[in-house]
Amino acid sequence: MTDQQPIIKVSNLNFYYGENNALTNISIDILPHRVTALIGPSGCGKSTFLRCLNRMNDTIPGVRIEGQILLKGEDIYTQDVDLIKLRQRVGMVFQRPNPFPQSIFDNVAFGPRVLGLTGNRHELDDLVGRSLRQAALFDEVKDYLNRDALDLSLGQQQRLCIARVLAVEPEVILMDEPASALDPIATLKIEELIAVLKKEYTILIVTHNMQQAARVSDFTGLFWLGELVEFSPTESMFTRPEKQLSEDYITGRMG
Repeated sequence: MTDQQPIIKVSNLNFYYGENNALTNISIDILPHRVTALIGPSGCGKSTFLRCLNRMNDTIPGVRIEGQILLKGEDIYTQDVDLIKLRQRVGMVFQRPNPFPQSIFDNVAFGPRVLGLTGNRHELDDLVGRSLRQAALFDEVKDYLNRDALDLSLGQQQRLCIARVLAVEPEVILMDEPASALDPIATLKIEELIAVLKKEYTILIVTHNMQQAARVSDFTGLFWLGELVEFSPTESMFTRPEKQLSEDYITGRMG
């Protein structure tokens, strides 16, 4: 695809829920400062794969993984990996907004406080403000940062959750259908935000929305029954897919 070195390199990944093989022999290179969209029908392994990249699946009893995932050349599944540090570097935005029942300010400040990223209140204020600006939310909330985050609209809550991820200075942002619960206007804001954020971050997004994948991503991977059927530049995927299954899914004949 390019001579650029991948920030994430996945090789021969197999993932099991008990005896169920949920992901089969997945190999993929994720390039920095690009948006990679993962598409495919429900239950095909997209979200499971996404959660492998920051070991969120570790919290599920009975799971097992084979293969290798490298983050900047470091194997994230070695025993000595610091999971808190890993999830700081590889942040997650979930399908439904999940702000803490705290103030807007405290939501964004939570991670930096826990991780000790700031030395004083002035630095914390600056970091919170910068994160809210990056998430395109600051102008809407700057006059009431002490307001309960749950009072925000769903679209604002999702951008607040993005600001919360940005505040811990990640390298990669995982987004699991981040706009599926939002109205069209809020969805557009999230998509516009993704286009801006990729200048500083690497983004992977799971989406069921073909048009959204085409709009926001540089590369697209099609998952089907736990396998990565095709992975290519988004324009190629949507205009001249290599596999018949990809064409059938994108055109709506299957899935």
